[in-house]
Amino acid sequence: MISFITLLAASAALASPIERQAKTAVLPLKRVSNFTSVKNLVSKGQARLNRVNGVAAISAVSEVSSGSVTNEDVSYVAPVSIGGTTYDLIVDTGSSNTWCGAQSSCEPSSTGKSTGGTVEVSYGSGSFSGKEYKDKVSFGGLTVSSQSIGAATSSSGFSGVDGIIGFGPVVLTEGTVSNANTVPTFLDNLYSQGSISEEVLGVSFSPESGSDTDDTNGELTLGGADSSKYSGSLTYFPKLTSGDASYYWGISISSFTFGSTTLASSASGIVDTGTTLIYIPTSAYNKFLSAAGGKTDSSSGLAVFTTKPTSNFGITFGSTRYSLTPSQYLIPTAQYSYYGLSSGKYYAWISDGGSSGVDTIIGQKFLENYYSVFDTTNSRIGFATGI
Repeated sequence: MISFITLLAASAALASPIERQAKTAVLPLKRVSNFTSVKNLVSKGQARLNRVNGVAAISAVSEVSSGSVTNEDVSYVAPVSIGGTTYDLIVDTGSSNTWCGAQSSCEPSSTGKSTGGTVEVSYGSGSFSGKEYKDKVSFGGLTVSSQSIGAATSSSGFSGVDGIIGFGPVVLTEGTVSNANTVPTFLDNLYSQGSISEEVLGVSFSPESGSDTDDTNGELTLGGADSSKYSGSLTYFPKLTSGDASYYWGISISSFTFGSTTLASSASGIVDTGTTLIYIPTSAYNKFLSAAGGKTDSSSGLAVFTTKPTSNFGITFGSTRYSLTPSQYLIPTAQYSYYGLSSGKYYAWISDGGSSGVDTIIGQKFLENYYSVFDTTNSRIGFATGI
């Protein structure tokens, strides 16, 4: 059975004789089976934090947990056309290069041209290296005629996907390509050429229900936000402008709470579609375990409880608190067999983010419950209750 997702590409009229109309495209998706173990899944997010904090990459794990369109509890993946060939690429707000070749050859087409440069990117738990070329890239009904592409000659930490399309800040491409300081992202180029009126990415993820692990239940909006995917209004928070998190979609956290217990009163983190779990500072994580009567499971690496927690988990940005109910931050029991978890216990999507530097990742398991907006034009991040 082929899965489908609607990717809405919003655009507006330019100050030119040509009027760019909004476009909508329905794109087929394939299921990507890239899950190996929960312990690797937990380690992957911690490896990304190490990377954010400038710590040397740890050994790569054999799964990916990065953004896009088919929800497999590990990754969201979208079909992206590069030079007329479609590749299944992770849509990742935690990185900014676009590359292919993790599964098969990725060479310039008749519309592409080598730049003579080499490219190399480390993601903490995975990496790739290869040659750079420029080619026509189409995604969500919009096309960039000359997009920087990394053609991987080697890669590690990726299974079941062809590469990544990066939607992080362009500064993350600095030093990754040998013959350029930075390279524009796909969204940068869409904005520069006038295909979208604002450099904005709207992200709608939805949690899996029951034992499902591969539903097509995400939507990416290029050039704006899709109001049909959230209720109420969007609340925006400034993107960090200093510190290690500022190179990413960094955000300041005012507090973490569990019921009436304050777990931490400040933190700095990144909002990352490319990470599955939610990571919080070690001190907050330990208080969470204590308040909820849990511990870290030695087998899975997850927070585990013998009695089901009943309090909400909260993250406050500015003065706005976003809460997750137990049903939202606990792994559904119907999915235990998929993850190899023991019955009679309760496991959380909340994990230990470390005790220094950037110690928080707002990952998929938060974003599946709240619509998110990554606004480069206004240097801000927005959230609203997802529908």
